[in-house]
Amino acid sequence: MPEEELLKVTRKGQVTIPKKYRNILNVKEGDIICAFLEEDKVVLMKSGIPEPGEPVGEEKYEELSKLVEEEREKWR
Repeated sequence: MPEEELLKVTRKGQVTIPKKYRNILNVKEGDIICAFLEEDKVVLMKSGIPEPGEPVGEEKYEELSKLVEEEREKWR
């Protein structure tokens, strides 16, 4: 079984990613993290979303623009 870390959930449902994991994944403040369910687990991974200004090509730009618009609609 992998090494475990216990994380406390705040009243807002937030948890802090331990520093050793942030360092391994090179996750910094403002980065986007993907979360998904895998059976009875929540899996977090660093997003493949490019940094602002990073060239991605027209096809990837359109794909990302569509994803951003879908997320915006969820918040409206």
